[in-house]
Amino acid sequence: MYVKVRTMDGKQEVILTISKLTQVEDFKHQIEKELSIEVDMQRLFFRGKQLENGYKLYDYSVNLNDVIQLMVKMKQDNADNKNNKDNNKKNNNKGIKENNEGEVTEDVNLEETESLYYKTGDAVDCLDQQHGAWFEAIIKKIFKKEDKIIYNMQWEFDNHAPTFNVPEASVRPRARKLISVEKLKTGEKVMVNHNVDEPKEVGLWYDFTVSKIEKKRKSQELIGTLHIGRDNQLEGRKINLKNGVYAIEHPKLLSERTPEDEEHMKSNGKRRCIMASCSICMDNPDKDCKECGCRICSGKEDEHNLLLCDECNFAFHLRCLNPPLTSIPEEDYWYCPECKNDENEIVKAGDKLKQPKKKTNTNESSNKRDWGKGMACVGRTKECSLVPPNHRGPIPGVEVGTCWIYRVQVSEVGVHRPHIAGIHGRETDCAYSIVLSGGYEDDIDNGDEFMYTGSGGRDLSGNKRTAEQSCDQTLTRMNKALALNCNAKLDPVNGATAEDWKGGIPVRVVRNFKLAKHSKYAPKEGNRYDGIYKVVKYYPDTGKSGFRVWRYLLRRDDPAPAPWTREGKSRIKSLGLKPLYPDGYLEAMKKSRPSKKRAIELEDEELPSSKEIVHTKKKQKCEIYKLDTELIKFIDEDTANAKIWNECRLALPNGKTAFLQRVSERFTCVCCLEVVNNPVTTPCAHSICFTCLKRSFSSGVHYCPSCRHNMEKDFKMDVNESLASALLLLYPGYNAGR
Repeated sequence: MYVKVRTMDGKQEVILTISKLTQVEDFKHQIEKELSIEVDMQRLFFRGKQLENGYKLYDYSVNLNDVIQLMVKMKQDNADNKNNKDNNKKNNNKGIKENNEGEVTEDVNLEETESLYYKTGDAVDCLDQQHGAWFEAIIKKIFKKEDKIIYNMQWEFDNHAPTFNVPEASVRPRARKLISVEKLKTGEKVMVNHNVDEPKEVGLWYDFTVSKIEKKRKSQELIGTLHIGRDNQLEGRKINLKNGVYAIEHPKLLSERTPEDEEHMKSNGKRRCIMASCSICMDNPDKDCKECGCRICSGKEDEHNLLLCDECNFAFHLRCLNPPLTSIPEEDYWYCPECKNDENEIVKAGDKLKQPKKKTNTNESSNKRDWGKGMACVGRTKECSLVPPNHRGPIPGVEVGTCWIYRVQVSEVGVHRPHIAGIHGRETDCAYSIVLSGGYEDDIDNGDEFMYTGSGGRDLSGNKRTAEQSCDQTLTRMNKALALNCNAKLDPVNGATAEDWKGGIPVRVVRNFKLAKHSKYAPKEGNRYDGIYKVVKYYPDTGKSGFRVWRYLLRRDDPAPAPWTREGKSRIKSLGLKPLYPDGYLEAMKKSRPSKKRAIELEDEELPSSKEIVHTKKKQKCEIYKLDTELIKFIDEDTANAKIWNECRLALPNGKTAFLQRVSERFTCVCCLEVVNNPVTTPCAHSICFTCLKRSFSSGVHYCPSCRHNMEKDFKMDVNESLASALLLLYPGYNAGR
């Protein structure tokens, strides 16, 4: 097989042909030959693991066409220079003491002073830079820095929060006057309670500029601009008035304060209504809660012994862990048992790979056999999800005459899912597909009709793929599954013949190039999809080996012409169907300079001669795909997605395959990453599966999963029937099992 090695900066890339049992150190030597990078300077990474000497690529689950990242170590001289530059940069930045929002983050050289408007101990409102809302706070100290006044604050209702410094613009007298709606005026700036995510729920206190007052029958609403912090504004916000509206107080000079003002600047111990941090216990300190307390015992006591997980952000008492901890870990990151990653899956840079659960051989020292560098042991790199595994009939988008070089590709597109077995089916259901590869001497192929021999009756122990017939076949498992496709009552003794054979269950048929020694209908190379066949009859017989076999007569029943006929060959050319290779295969074959005849032909086909280049303009044009009348009707009715359908229609001149690919890309659900099933088109013109959107709403997420467009809780999820009908016509059976 072949893999790609790419440097971290993406400037260098090479394709290497290797075996799964290639040692990491041998792999590094191949890289050194291709990229001229010394082995000692290489660090290889694959899926979060650093490839270490002493292991095989199989231990890291490296597969066909995977990308292994290469980090080139820096030489010691360069590293020292970089460290010196970093140290100089740190020294130059020591004078920075304020963040971008103007909040003082460190105690610099400040001297205590007095303010004209406030004094220590005053109860005020303070603007929180993180939320952009106003909270109750107490002034602890007043400092002066150059010509600016800085206040050292303490949140009044959070005794455990540390003090912090803010500029004078973030402090104002505490709001105390409630204003009735009748006295409000347009253009007036007040303080209101609002929940940005859930407008109907209790939120935080923000500044708000009134632009309109709506008086309804049972309630009243304010419409205007919500000020979040100093710079952010939300236009057209509707405010619920159930928590009241406060007038914004302006500071007074200390010399002008009255006794009433002095009394007001003292805290009354009451807190304005705000949303709870924990929706489970509503911030009740006496109520046990696993959300804001210990995840195991639900307790909130001993807060200094609560350890937060850096992944799920839940808290755990040190004593409740298994095993319990005696002190807080010194590591920068700590993960709870539920979030801790498997050490065999992710390895820190420089650490050794832990022994994997799977092993190449139980006695590796005695068996040094390699699997080779070919494609025989390459597994699937992707899986067909357009239709379920038990799908009957053709696969949407796969045309008759499509040819794949390797069997694993046929499995990936879903035409025939098993890698080796000739029959794919279920004993309790039916057979879905078969492959003709000339494995049985009793097979007879006449193109539109062929005699197929069932499976079994061979001793394949010792990991053999083929063997001589050594016992009788029975009508069980896959043999029984193929018999169930016949439109006749199952007879496990004598077999049966269908009176109406076209009424049977369809079977997808693939012919392999190995069949060429027995049949003239086999493809020259690879595996070709030949369409739908039906089982006419099945019966037991004595094979050439002398053992009992089950034989099946299958007859073609597909509207598309057979690939070996003149019409079929013309259709294949018009559709532009060419042998399909695995991703990166052609590039890898050129790189390895193959000597086999088929590889040479492949190279010649990929690199045309000068005469062929001259006549490229005379190539036959691809057949334009024409939409059915019924499909056009559903597309025209789907006005919500008219723009997307117009984009898809641009692919019609490139054929049916290109059009179906464009449709599947445009109508993919962002939640399940499949073609949308029972699609719901949102107001923002995105199509989501009904079940996916319903699951999202049940989790409390009332946004469009694609663009985060806000949708109400009572949003009506109506299935777009026109879109659903159009997709079913294009991909028949894709919604089965979903």
